[in-house]
Formats: sequence, C-alpha cells, structure tokens
Amino acid sequence: MFIVDAHLDISMNAMEWNRDFRKPVADIRDREKNLKDKSDRGLGTVCFPELRRGNIGLIVATQIARYVAPDNPLPGWHSPEQAWAQTQAQLAWYRAMEAEGELRMIRNREELQQHLDYWESDVSVKKTIGYILSLEGADSLITLDHLHTAYNYGLRAVGPAHYGPGRYANGTDAVGNLNADGVALIKEMDQLGMILDTTHLCDDAFWDALEIFKGPVWASHNNCRKLVDHNRQFSDEMIRALVERGAVIGCALDAWMIVPGWVRGKSNPLEMQCNLERAADHVDHICQLAGNTMHVGIGSDLDGAFGKEQSPYDLDTVADLQKFGGILSARGYTQEDISRFMHGNWLRIMKKALPAK
Repeated sequence: MFIVDAHLDISMNAMEWNRDFRKPVADIRDREKNLKDKSDRGLGTVCFPELRRGNIGLIVATQIARYVAPDNPLPGWHSPEQAWAQTQAQLAWYRAMEAEGELRMIRNREELQQHLDYWESDVSVKKTIGYILSLEGADSLITLDHLHTAYNYGLRAVGPAHYGPGRYANGTDAVGNLNADGVALIKEMDQLGMILDTTHLCDDAFWDALEIFKGPVWASHNNCRKLVDHNRQFSDEMIRALVERGAVIGCALDAWMIVPGWVRGKSNPLEMQCNLERAADHVDHICQLAGNTMHVGIGSDLDGAFGKEQSPYDLDTVADLQKFGGILSARGYTQEDISRFMHGNWLRIMKKALPAK
C-alpha cells in the first residue's frame, strides 16, 4: 500500500550525521560501524532505496536547527543566524537530491496530484520521492521576513517549538505560554496559509496556538499521554481538540514514546516488548477517542537522533512500515481504515491545506 510518512529528519541525517541516503541501509551502517560519536551509529533505518521498497512515495521532510541560550544545556546553535545557516545547508542538500532525481519538492495541490499520478503510473525501480518541506522548531527564523523567505522557497509547515525553551514557543520539557514573537509568528503563518504542526508544543503553548491559529493543523509525530505519561505526548483533551479541528496525528516510532518506563541508553526494545503492535495501541487510542479513523497517520520520526537501538524490535528499516497493515487488519480495521492511516488522511489535509498552484 502507498504510504505517506509525515516526519523524517533526512536533511539532518545528511548534514549532521553525514549519511548518504542514496546508499543502501547496509552500506550506511557499515560506513559507521567504527564510529562512537552518536548512540545510533551503525543502526540507521532510513535511506532512499528503503523508502522505495516500502512504497513510501511521499514524506514530510524537515529542516531543523535549534538556538540555545547560554543557560540552556541542550545541544544547539549559539545564535539564530547560525541556526538559519544550518537550515539553508539542509535546503541545499534537498536541492542537490532533487537534481539527482531522488526527491521532488511538493509546494501546491497541482504538484501533489502530479506526483501521486506519477507514483501510481511509473513502473521504474528508482522512483522520485515527493517531499513537503517542514520546519521543526522555529528558532532559526531570525525574523518574520525569514518566514516569508522560507515560504517562497517551499516551506509549507512549521512546528514553532522543539525541546526546551524556544525563541517563539516553549516545547517538550518546558512550560509557559507563547511570547509576543510567538503570537506574531502564528498569525503570520495563518496569513501565509501555512500548516501549523502542534508537535512538541508544551501544553500552555499548544492551547495558545490552537486559539490563535485558524488554518490547517496537524501533529506530524505525536503519541498518547494516556499510554506513556510524559509531556511530550498528547493528553486525551488535546487529542479531542485536534480532532475537532480536523487534524491528523502521526504515530511516532521512538521507543520511549511507545512503551512506558523506557530508560534512554539502558532499555532495549526486545526487553521492553516495544514493537509495532504497541505503536498501534496509540493509533487505536486516538481512533477510539475520535470515534473514527479519520485522524491517524504515520509520522515515524525514524532516525530522528535514534536508530534500531530505540525503535520497535520488529522494524529493521523504514520499509517495515508496511507491517502496520497486517497489524491493524488483525484488530478488525477495514481496508478503508488502513488506507486512511497509511496515506489517505494525510493526503486529505494536504489537498485542503496546500495552495492550488
């Protein structure tokens, strides 16, 4: 089945992890087998060949670069200008992959339909993968003029926050309402017709953003607080609010978000019984709250600074997202339900949110 994955940090992997996504996963792992600088070295799961093998023809691909103040212990850039420059390096990589025929940027509904028609009709092994560009955390937007610059080069979705305190909004493990710059950002996104990604917003900022923003909303990669009690997850109240707005919530495959009690750097997926069935529990929980299957999708976040050491144990590469079909079918979900989860819900919101041309 055709799959849309609404969250992959592939440019971060290319530019900061130094991974060549044109190579097979085995080659990428082998190239890293003696590296110890990151916990996921030699354990990556994503590459262009595996996306194609998994029939994952459309992704939401990110730019990401956090600014950190002097008192912020998180890793990041020491000025917004440096963060902006990093996102531009990531953009240059996307452009290079477009020139190689690996990727195609999708900026509007016309391009989206053309790409879907192409993916359905083309029988070649090496199909061009479509991507919608998203910004994870808005710290790199030096001013609102930079938001306009980014929109003009193709940026279509923005998540105002990431981890910790941000320049516009507080994110995971932080608290506090949107500041004045954050309010201005949300309003400017609305004026431009962009998509608001509520992922990573702290609770205070989440409710502020939903009240201010009137346009299309999604949560590219988020799971359920009811199943894993952490502020990174959505409460049932937040999920219901997103359902009311017609949003889609992407199931994330970072193990600590799937099963409770995960200890980073110590737990392993098999011992914690972290598999795709447990990820499907989060999908099912959202469907039960919504009363339908219209608000769930895949936002895997695979290789989002973790690899197989912190992924479901029955997933070797991103192509294994196809296993969700059988898992949901065994739970009584219909083919129509599964189709919505795999791609239909994301396509519905994209066709509504993107500009016509």
